[in-house]
Amino acid sequence: MLQAQIPKNDKLARILIGIVSLVVFTAVVILSRVKVEVNLGFDVHVFALFNAIVNSMVSLLLVAGLVAAKRRHLLLHKRIMLAAILLSVLFLVSYIGHHLFAGETKFGDTNGDGIVTEAEKAASSGRGLYYFILITHIPLAGIILPFILFTAYRGLTAEWSRHKKIARFTWPVWLYVSVTGVLVYIMISPYY
Repeated sequence: MLQAQIPKNDKLARILIGIVSLVVFTAVVILSRVKVEVNLGFDVHVFALFNAIVNSMVSLLLVAGLVAAKRRHLLLHKRIMLAAILLSVLFLVSYIGHHLFAGETKFGDTNGDGIVTEAEKAASSGRGLYYFILITHIPLAGIILPFILFTAYRGLTAEWSRHKKIARFTWPVWLYVSVTGVLVYIMISPYY
């Protein structure tokens, strides 16, 4: 087994994880409703493509991390999962950037006027699937961060039974969020 990387302090961990989670959630909610009109000199939707690539990488890392843990390659598992967390931070910054500079894109809005007409609705296939994925993705993405941080904390403090217990919930939800993030991009990108 690996040694603890950080000292155990549940009270401080709860406070820090709560603050980080609240700040991130608040920033995403507020900044996703704001659009900054500025010419960056490039297509701002490149952020969305970057996000999809990063989410794909996170998904692959999550699977690789699970495989490493199952094979008892614990140091490799730790490194993979920390890489997944770092990529998720990078994703978050890019996600906020995309919404800040690109604003909202509506599924089916083929002419880009911000209004989806009945004709555009009729012409866009996969609308129900898109909204099902989106409606499940958004709340899970909103609540998964503190679970990811608590799971990492339990691993870094070498509390293996508690780490495994929370990881059984965290891992599949995190994987679902990262995979559906890519699917949302694929389905909405024709309307950028």
